[in-house]
Amino acid sequence: MIHIAETVGVGSIENFLDPAERLHLAALMHDVLAADDAPRFGNERRTSIHEIPGHSHEQAMAVYEPAGRVEIPAIPAEAEKVLQDAFDRTRPALARVMPSITVCRPWTYVEYGPGQHITSHLDGIAPDPLAWPRQIAGISVVITQADAGGDFYVETASSDRLWYSQAPDAAANGYAESMWLAHDGADNSAAWFQQMPRTRWSVDPAPGTALLYGSQLTHGTLPVTAGRCAKFISWLAAEEPRS
Repeated sequence: MIHIAETVGVGSIENFLDPAERLHLAALMHDVLAADDAPRFGNERRTSIHEIPGHSHEQAMAVYEPAGRVEIPAIPAEAEKVLQDAFDRTRPALARVMPSITVCRPWTYVEYGPGQHITSHLDGIAPDPLAWPRQIAGISVVITQADAGGDFYVETASSDRLWYSQAPDAAANGYAESMWLAHDGADNSAAWFQQMPRTRWSVDPAPGTALLYGSQLTHGTLPVTAGRCAKFISWLAAEEPRS
């Protein structure tokens, strides 16, 4: 059963990547960004992993990353293997805090320079929270820290405005009876979300540490003020239980 605590929870896995793995990943991505067509991942990029129904890619990017960022959603196969191997070996620690998770989706590389950040939003369980697989949490692993700024944060809120409804027929649909579903459109494209009081909790994790944040938990990053921050992000999901 998927419990609401998993989808609004936070956690960390220290040493998710060891120093050698981080250096190897940094070298792999350096080669990608040194290629002649690298600007298509940054200044020339016209698409985003983030989508807002009824909005264009450009509009979604303006909401989520108003100062831009580097985004590479299809990383080299060698980098993908390193990260998926790290997920597999740390699953026992992960299962203690988010036991419903069974799979890690493909990883994305992101990089932020001065003034760049990601705005507050929540990811949601799925376009249809009664369909499978179901997104339980996001995961973020810093490879290179910024010299200043760029901290990751989550925001908690008690407002009834955030929550759409309880999951219908919860037990039959794989949810605990106390499961609530967050309202769609919880990002800065919605006036109600911008105006909703929230309390921010920020963290600056050590490189190689994996941060876990529930799919129904608001999160974002502070602007980088010096240097560059490089990280890999993905989403952790629950597959349909076998009968």
